[in-house]
Amino acid sequence: MSNFSQAIGCVLFLAIVHLSCAQNSPADYVNAHNAARAQVGVGAITWDANLATFAQNYANQHKGDCRLVHSGGPYGENLAGSTGDLTGTAAVNLWVAEKSKYDYNSNSCVGGVCGHYTQVVWRNSVRLGCAKVRCNNGGTFIGCNYDPPGNFVGQRPY
Repeated sequence: MSNFSQAIGCVLFLAIVHLSCAQNSPADYVNAHNAARAQVGVGAITWDANLATFAQNYANQHKGDCRLVHSGGPYGENLAGSTGDLTGTAAVNLWVAEKSKYDYNSNSCVGGVCGHYTQVVWRNSVRLGCAKVRCNNGGTFIGCNYDPPGNFVGQRPY
């Protein structure tokens, strides 16, 4: 095999690896959150390795069933799943899409669920850790944890 062929093979391999990680990196999760937070004037959230470890340990527990059941842990938490592959960015976008259901004036959800969205933009949540697993059934389980947690009754997210 020529050096040129080896170089092309290496480039193709790296491109495939990059694509498989696309939209699942810590920066991807943080950027998707911060885009939504900036829209409502909330400060940026940062990645936290301890929260990511918590999220990964919990996600690993659901590899066998892919059930979206909250951990009951000490952090705020958003979960997302799909029957196929779901990227971390797409999961955050699903949560942010609930914005249309949140009524700021009444501080309530109108016409559907909005609690995932309000956790994404909760002004006091400043640290984030997320994880993704592909489940045995081919589905995806994604969890993000927030510290301090949000969604306190009677308080506005921003």
